[in-house]
Amino acid sequence: MTIAEMSRKNDQKFDLEERTALFSESVIDFCKKLPRNDITRPVISQLIRAATSVGANYCEADDGESKKDFIHKLSVAKKEARESKYWLRMIAHACNDNEIIKKESRVLWQEAKELNLIFNAIINSTKNNSAKK
Repeated sequence: MTIAEMSRKNDQKFDLEERTALFSESVIDFCKKLPRNDITRPVISQLIRAATSVGANYCEADDGESKKDFIHKLSVAKKEARESKYWLRMIAHACNDNEIIKKESRVLWQEAKELNLIFNAIINSTKNNSAKK
């Protein structure tokens, strides 16, 4: 089951806050399985910071004080999702001899990509709606 599917509960409306939290939790669980050495340690740390920041910044955006604040905080969440993709790629490269890690990394990379695209669409829609008023 994908993270997107897990964030839907009983065919309810899509829950982006839940989806970003599940993404963060999935990355934490993934990182617990990774080998620790001089190369992976800093990459794991960077990945955890970026991935957990996605949901935190989405929550901040959701409580934004204005449209400008909402767009700014959602833009930060978008950047963190993009950064997560980068670190997942580096983990896959650092652990390129482990097919299971590479496969899990690809799944998480895809989710980070989808979150980035979702945030981008929301930002553009919000900007377009503001411009029409």
